[in-house]
Amino acid sequence: MPLRLPDKLPAIELLKKENIFVMDNSRATTQDIRPLKIVILNLMPLKITTETDLIRLLSNTPLQMEVSFMKLKSHTPKNTPIEHMMMFYRDFEIIKDEKYDGMIITGAPVEQLDFEQVTYWDEITKIFTWARTHVTSTLYICWAAQAGLYYHYGIPKYALSKKMFGVFRQHTLCPQLPIFRGFDDVFYMPHSRHTEIHKEDILANPDLTLIADSPENGVSIVMARGGREFFITGHMEYASNTLDNEYKRDKDIRDDVDIPVNYYLDNNPDNKPLVTWRAHANLLYHNWINYYIYQETPYDITKIQ
Repeated sequence: MPLRLPDKLPAIELLKKENIFVMDNSRATTQDIRPLKIVILNLMPLKITTETDLIRLLSNTPLQMEVSFMKLKSHTPKNTPIEHMMMFYRDFEIIKDEKYDGMIITGAPVEQLDFEQVTYWDEITKIFTWARTHVTSTLYICWAAQAGLYYHYGIPKYALSKKMFGVFRQHTLCPQLPIFRGFDDVFYMPHSRHTEIHKEDILANPDLTLIADSPENGVSIVMARGGREFFITGHMEYASNTLDNEYKRDKDIRDDVDIPVNYYLDNNPDNKPLVTWRAHANLLYHNWINYYIYQETPYDITKIQ
């Protein structure tokens, strides 16, 4: 089944060029199906790019989904046209009485600040709390993963001596879990961050399960509440050229920018990126939607507890 998306969302035309079948709301209303409701709190600076990356992954399922976007009232994005935000995003205060089958909270470029120094910390922690009673399963990505682990479980973050930047091999620690159904023993995940969480802090908390890690980038995926919360420290949603764009952008500004590890063919930035994470990224999102949302969420969405 296709995705139900807001009419005229730019991602629709972008993904149609990739032969991905998406459906706007006007057409979707002709189908008598109860779609899964997915809400995305998009904190990334380039909203349209992130929308497209996530929708690309959500489309890899036979289930119909209705995707909507949430924004923060306490933060005004600088890199996305205000018209786009007004047309496709709604404030948390407007939708707080609704319930959703799934939620994705993205990373944000604020990781070098203490959590309480982030200008929208009060509002986003209200959303973290709200998600526990209004969403069947929530996916926290990158900074949001660190923020969620800190707020819900008291897990601190630590500054890195240099940026974790590249594509790193991951090990599945609980291969029997449905989230890893169809996975190989190892998979790859892009990372782009200046802070980390420590494995020993996760292992010391009985409410958390470390389900994937790496000898290079450390903690990768943490599960809590039986799969109602997943915390992913990297970016499985990244497109093939995302790290390339980031590297070239930073290289034009500073002289101390490292080449992303294990990313370019032969580690040569003159070569094209070598994509090694796409298949497992699609499988991860497919398994999350199928096993932790579709098979767990009530048909009457108002009964989510």
